[in-house]
This record gives sequence, structure tokens and C-alpha cells, in this order.
Amino acid sequence: MSDQYAGLTWKEGVPVSGRFDDPYYSFADGLAEARHVFLAGNGLPGRFGAGFRIAELGFGTGLNLLAALGAWRQGGGPGPLSYTSFEAFPMAAADMVRAQAAFGELALLAAELAPFWRDGVRRIELPDLHFTLVVGDARRTLPDWTGMADAWFLDGFAPARNPELWEPALLAEVARHTAPGGTAATYTAAGHVRRALAAAGFEVTRVPGFGAKRHMTRARRP
Repeated sequence: MSDQYAGLTWKEGVPVSGRFDDPYYSFADGLAEARHVFLAGNGLPGRFGAGFRIAELGFGTGLNLLAALGAWRQGGGPGPLSYTSFEAFPMAAADMVRAQAAFGELALLAAELAPFWRDGVRRIELPDLHFTLVVGDARRTLPDWTGMADAWFLDGFAPARNPELWEPALLAEVARHTAPGGTAATYTAAGHVRRALAAAGFEVTRVPGFGAKRHMTRARRP
């Protein structure tokens, strides 16, 4: 087992990173959190349209991908949804499959994608999904990315535990790779994150968070 998987533990059925000492999603309800923070936080599925592009910092268990693809399919999104995720420490396939199995509502989607994770695939092309996993430190991989996003899921571990994914320079790259009118959303309302997003050119709003979190952050590029 490589170091990137070392220390992963399970608490109340939720995977917890040993590297960052932080759960991958809410103990209360990870799927409800994903829908509140990343979908609703980006105005989705209401903004879905042909060629819609999602990008993400922190792929983790893949739960956000399942939530987004489920919403895309439910709404009959035209053509494929483009989804690009940046992840420095990919989770082991068996752990991803175990984590996703906790959400019965997404069971069919999870079963459909599980073979790709087991095969170590980093690109998936389905009639309604074009997915790419970019492995490596986003501070180095994002500047070289040639794509753009209409919506960003900023889902790194807590800023106090994983400061690398919340650095002003990286959030400036997020802004540079956001289409005009595009958005970003994150569960954190940390002041330095909101200030960095504002400095990068986003219009930043603090809104009600999920569960025990009083606030979260929404951002829009004018």
C-alpha cells in the first residue's frame, strides 16, 4: 500500500483521511451536503445546458461527480456533461466503491462507474459524461490546464488542515479558468478564502451552510 493511502480510517461509515485528519464528507449526510453546497451553491441543475463544464479541486470519493451526473441525467441534460477533477492523492478504488455504496439513491450510478475506478481509469467517455481526473498537485497541474469551467466545486480538506488547496495563487488560477458568468462554491466560509476569491476577481457571497456549518461561500465571476 502506497503512502498516499496510508492512514485512511472509517468512522460511522465515513472515510477519514489520515493525512489531513478530516472526513471526506459530512457525517450527517454526504449526499445532501454535496447537493446543498456544490449543486445548489452553483445554481445547479438550473444552469445546466449543452456543453456545461464542471471543474473540481479535490475528487475524494467521487461523490460530487455522482451527485452532478445524477442531476444531469434527471434533468435530461443535452449531450455530455464535462467534468474535470484535480486530485493530488487519489483514493484507492476499493475505498471509493465502499464510500459510494453508502448512498443507495446513487446505487445504479455507482455500480456503472465502479469498473472504471477498479481499472484505474482517469478518463471516462459516456454518451452523457466526459470525465477527466488530473492527478497531481493542483498548484502545478491547474496552470497547465487548457480547459475552462462554468462551475467550480472547491472541495479540498479544511483550509486549516489542507492550506495548499486554498492558497491565493491557486484560487487566482481557478478564476483564470472560469468562464465569464461562471461560479464557484465551497463549504468553507473562512475569511482568508473569501478574500482570496474576491482578490481573484470573483463576487463573493457568504450564504447558509449545510448542517452544523452556519455559513458557506458562493462566488461568481462577472
